[in-house]
Amino acid sequence: MENASELDQEACYRAVLTRDARFDGRFFGCVKTTGIYCRPVCPARTPKRENMIFVVTAAAAEEAGFRACLRCRPETAPDMGAWRGTSNTVSRALALIEAGALDEGDVDGLAGRLGVGERHLRRLFRQHLGAAPVSVAQTRRVLLAKALIHQTDLSMAQVALASGFGSVRRFNETFQALYERPPSALRRRGERAHEGGVVLSLPYRPPYDWDAMLAALAGRDDTVEGRRWSRVLTREIDGAEGSVSVEPGAAGRVSVCVETAELKAMPGVLARVRRVFDLSADPDAIARDLSADALLQPLVAARPGLRLPGLWMDEGADPPNDRLEDERLTARAERWRPWRAYGALHLAMAEISGADVTENDDAKRAA
Repeated sequence: MENASELDQEACYRAVLTRDARFDGRFFGCVKTTGIYCRPVCPARTPKRENMIFVVTAAAAEEAGFRACLRCRPETAPDMGAWRGTSNTVSRALALIEAGALDEGDVDGLAGRLGVGERHLRRLFRQHLGAAPVSVAQTRRVLLAKALIHQTDLSMAQVALASGFGSVRRFNETFQALYERPPSALRRRGERAHEGGVVLSLPYRPPYDWDAMLAALAGRDDTVEGRRWSRVLTREIDGAEGSVSVEPGAAGRVSVCVETAELKAMPGVLARVRRVFDLSADPDAIARDLSADALLQPLVAARPGLRLPGLWMDEGADPPNDRLEDERLTARAERWRPWRAYGALHLAMAEISGADVTENDDAKRAA
């Protein structure tokens, strides 16, 4: 997806009519008569075409004045990487925002960290995401807060802290403005005392090759016991002491348990979990683009759920999905953009080296 303005409105409506799960997280439908925005798979009755507009992100919907549907709960949609590959700057900015860069800082400071001007950054966000950076950050906080309200026993004050709101007052005012009700009204059960770690279910788009991911993490000496990965949190890196563990959950979900007394660190920890386990990957887009290469097509078909094991701390200038370590693959991998790292991973899993690819390409040219 190159630009938010290029979203095919008619195609989106057809997907909504059939509740096509392939489009879940790729766009959101805004209902002009109710002021609500929904996922394409929302079970509610489909509005008339003339009453709907479609946007590429939840942030664009909320910036336009729509509030999230309480039935389909947009915060449970797969975190799509539709923006990945469209702009390196947007990719890096979103990673920083997800980790909480705008919870205390401002857009000018974020632009400075990216080495671009504030106006240019705003223009890129409007072009690719249909919303301003502050709107994207606010939507991230709201959707994380909704997930915590529905899935945990944290008090409202704890939810406010864990989702990146600077104060309980700001948290309450935001929910009142968006949903016309206090955040506590969204919890469908009574308050219970919170005990132990915060257990949260994060979505991803299937398929997912869990065996390959856990083997790769264990191979680099991460702590993996059975199908459970864990890591100790440190104040120097994570801003808090404690631990985090991850294991496969229900279909299309991963179960994350964060144990720390400093809930303010939650957004950053969850952002790193998403990066390590590549939860924002779009396997359909990756398979479509890489399968155009005859060498990769059978490899991708054999392992469609292969994901990139990410780094807990990643300061790289290039997005992980397009990094290429083997220079011998540079020429051929140009056609793999923006998924060069996935192409190289598929070759490595098939035990095909860069030298093998180069030799084969040279032989074809010589013939």
